[in-house]
Amino acid sequence: MEESNIIPFEQPKPVSRFPGTPMKSDLVDKAAEILPDPQVLINVVSQRVRQLNNGRAPLVDTLPSMGAADIALIEIIEGKIKVTKEEEEA
Repeated sequence: MEESNIIPFEQPKPVSRFPGTPMKSDLVDKAAEILPDPQVLINVVSQRVRQLNNGRAPLVDTLPSMGAADIALIEIIEGKIKVTKEEEEA
């Protein structure tokens, strides 16, 4: 296929109120001590990032240089966000 026939597919970049830098690995390590299952940690952080980007207020003090993922990780580290298992109904 010729390059002239290829139309680039451009996706709009998501807009974040917290345009900081990528996640800091030390925060990931500390949050992993609280939520050791990587899948759970990823799901909790991604859900909280979505909430923050949709206008929810951070539960911790923030700096302009902090990204939404950093805020979510700090919230987990400081115990502002907890994961509970729902009891199975018999």
